[in-house]
Amino acid sequence: MNVGGTLIAGPAASGLIGTVSVPGDKSMSHRAVMLAALADGTTEIHGFLPGEDCLATAEMFVQMGVSIDWLNDEKTSLRVHGVGLHGLKKPANILDAGNSGTCVRLMMGVFAGQDFDVTVTGDASLQVRPMKRVADPVRTMGARVVGDGDLLPLTIQGGQLKAIYHASKVASAQVKSCVLLAALFAEGETTVSEPRPTRDHTERMLPLFGQPVTVDEEGLVHLKAVGKLIAPSEPIYIPADPSSATFFAVAASLVKGSDITLERIGMNPLRNGWKRILADMNGTMDLQNEALVGEESVADIHVTYQGLKGVQVNPADVPDAIDEFPVLFAAAALAEGEFVLSEAEELRVKESDRIAVMAAALQVAGANFTEKPDGAIIVGGELQGGCTVDACGDHRIAMAMAVAAQCAASDITIENSAAIATSFPDFVPLAQSLGMNVRWSEK
Repeated sequence: MNVGGTLIAGPAASGLIGTVSVPGDKSMSHRAVMLAALADGTTEIHGFLPGEDCLATAEMFVQMGVSIDWLNDEKTSLRVHGVGLHGLKKPANILDAGNSGTCVRLMMGVFAGQDFDVTVTGDASLQVRPMKRVADPVRTMGARVVGDGDLLPLTIQGGQLKAIYHASKVASAQVKSCVLLAALFAEGETTVSEPRPTRDHTERMLPLFGQPVTVDEEGLVHLKAVGKLIAPSEPIYIPADPSSATFFAVAASLVKGSDITLERIGMNPLRNGWKRILADMNGTMDLQNEALVGEESVADIHVTYQGLKGVQVNPADVPDAIDEFPVLFAAAALAEGEFVLSEAEELRVKESDRIAVMAAALQVAGANFTEKPDGAIIVGGELQGGCTVDACGDHRIAMAMAVAAQCAASDITIENSAAIATSFPDFVPLAQSLGMNVRWSEK
């Protein structure tokens, strides 16, 4: 996939040193704008991620009649003038989710409850990602979804929704959140079960808008619509994104002499799989200044260099680290011993097939990487570099290979990296501020 943008990275000249603030959490930024737009009243949001993915969500609501005031030039603070659950207007044009699976899958739940039809599409990558997992439950609830094989573009005709019991076949917070958002418009109590618990930002954020959500002893999530969302009287503050922090935490764990601090990182236990896996690999991370922001815990993470070792990943950690495996693969390629990952087939249906694309890139760089249908076996060693790899338009692949290059023998050129702008527009300058050797090619 040709999206342009070429990074040149590595090796690092010395240990990474410094303190850095990474952008706001992408998952929470999406959800905050969605709930604020559907609420009665005005919601102020701070720490918003101004990446292309989250801006696509905001723009969808603007096209459906929601007014948004940006409070700073960086677009990290905004005021959303909600129109209520039933106040959205039919958009004049097809809505474009860009590269964002979170945007389109969660918005399917919102569209399902409207009294008009919406057509939604995305970029070439998003048009081949599976949408049946969200189309089927909203159909069961009473919406009509029409498209070519449940791939984008899709047209959703909202309807009078009814509550359902949805047993998700995949451990996906996107599926769960889609159903919970649709449940806001449904009669009765909707229940969602998952094969494993997934990130719970939606469940934590909905009560801030006056909508109770309960999770029972068996892990079933229940929502009975109260009929309206109410804008909170206090601003919503979004923690720094743990997925973005992981790139720097892994880099510091790999480059000798590193000593960095990552500020106010979200510590949601269902997003902490990366931290548990990196700790199992002998990573050294100390938590400082622990606090609570809204319903989410945060902490500064102090990371120092410690030689990493391979591990057999606990399957229970997989859903909680699903977005961080590309950079964990980079860590494994440079660790001592064998790294084994199983039960992670969901990686094959992300922005790219992240198992195949990381295997190809790391193998070219000199890694011992064997694909499995549901994971990988990586025998750690050295990376030669001196090669060109293809990020395939996947932001996390591009940044993961930039991290791997810090310990390569020579530079790695990473093509098709422009998608970094979807989730972490300031990755390169922040990486440089810590001493990482990474830059955009001027060609």
